[in-house]
Amino acid sequence: MTLLVDINSIFQDTHQDFAGLAQQIFVYQYAHNPVYQQWCQLNHFGLDQPFSPLTCPALPLGFFKTHRVYCGESEPEMVFESSRTTGMVPSQHFVKDLSVYEKSFLEGFKAVYGQPSNWCILALLPAYLERSQSSLVYMAQTLIHQSKHPQSGFYLNNFADLDHTIGLLEAAAQPTLLLGVTFALLDFSAAYPRPLKHTRVMETGGMKGRGRELIRQELHDLLCARWGLASIEGEYGMTEMMSQAYALSGGLYQPPPWLKAYVVAEDDPLQVQESGTGLLRFIDLANVHSCSFLQTQDLGRVYPDGRFEVFGRMDHADVRGCSLLFV
Repeated sequence: MTLLVDINSIFQDTHQDFAGLAQQIFVYQYAHNPVYQQWCQLNHFGLDQPFSPLTCPALPLGFFKTHRVYCGESEPEMVFESSRTTGMVPSQHFVKDLSVYEKSFLEGFKAVYGQPSNWCILALLPAYLERSQSSLVYMAQTLIHQSKHPQSGFYLNNFADLDHTIGLLEAAAQPTLLLGVTFALLDFSAAYPRPLKHTRVMETGGMKGRGRELIRQELHDLLCARWGLASIEGEYGMTEMMSQAYALSGGLYQPPPWLKAYVVAEDDPLQVQESGTGLLRFIDLANVHSCSFLQTQDLGRVYPDGRFEVFGRMDHADVRGCSLLFV
């Protein structure tokens, strides 16, 4: 059985028939992803069942740690691997076609921030930079390349150089986007506070056991005070998901049209709703060659307009890397 969906049609500005596209991808993944097919069968759901985004089974993210969640037998073009702490098994996302991932994150970025060439992009990603299989680093690398600004680039722990670069960019009134993991932004802002007028800061989450975990409001208030900003922006993404959502203020994430969030009751995994409070579930149409139906352990709220916020991790859930958010 071949995929009936034109992959380029996934990345449209609007989807009049999200459920229809999701159903076609479900049929393809049920036929070609043995892990997902077995999970559906265990949940007594097959191709003969009426399809709905609210009723089709969602694969727990833990399967990406223990199984090859992949459609087809050909070798993947890339295997993204999550960050890990000592003793943890990383998630692996087998990517059949990197151009699909690139299309997803580029179109998602442009919808919120415009063309990358409008920005000087600075990436403060220590620990992640040391891993060649990080999807976050791959995304940042591509955005930096497409920005074409001579001072765009990565920074590991060289805070002095980063501060010097930001000073030059601020003096030139250059629109700048500083994206970084939480612990690095906290360390950098403590060492080099300065008023920022032309720089926007995006945190991608991630303390990874480095210091006291802060509630989101406390974290953002601290960074805003050190940099004289009205708000800190955010990116919600994960190794197992090809798409990202962005929050420009207030911790409310806007997903692109090909990514939709749902909520599941904590005490009843069959109670799925399009809005409300519970465990976050996603349908990511860009995950076309792995699994588009994903169940997280993140607690959050989905609003009727499709935006969502994240409260934190369910009790006893595994600590995650770049998608770790705080309550």
